[in-house]
Amino acid sequence: APLAVENFLTLAKEGYYDGVCFHRVMADFMIQGGDPTGTGRGGKSIYTDVAGNRGYFKDEFSDQLFNFRGALSMANSGSNTNGSQFLIVQASGLAPEQEQALKSAKTDSRAIAKYKAEGGTPWLDGKHTVFGQVFEGMEVVDAIAALSTDEDDRPLEEVTILSVTVESYTAQG
Repeated sequence: APLAVENFLTLAKEGYYDGVCFHRVMADFMIQGGDPTGTGRGGKSIYTDVAGNRGYFKDEFSDQLFNFRGALSMANSGSNTNGSQFLIVQASGLAPEQEQALKSAKTDSRAIAKYKAEGGTPWLDGKHTVFGQVFEGMEVVDAIAALSTDEDDRPLEEVTILSVTVESYTAQG
């Protein structure tokens, strides 16, 4: 997902996400942030439209990337409406009907096994671009997802991203 990765990294390096809250939290589903207005209706990408304004960018789907527990995916309001908002999948487990739907869709058996073992949101596959994965710190995601929320799934206690740091690593061989 090169567009999504470049968008997120560039925004992070610009400090775009610093001080931004998680405005939508749903236990055993996901946490969502990346909107500088904190309303769920704001944010734009690094990519410009024909008028030169920051706009949205297209979806990027792969048969190798899934919305497993800990996936970092683009939040959107429909096809090709990716901007700055993202979600982190928090769901655990896989309901039998979800497993059957994956089998009916001829999803790779290894992906089904991983969904069963770790959890995730398979219904977001092909709808939300996966561009990262949480490898450490899922306990923080779980704690945020467990917060009490209002009727709009907004946490009653504000959770703010202090800052995002981008580090580069080079392979040693």
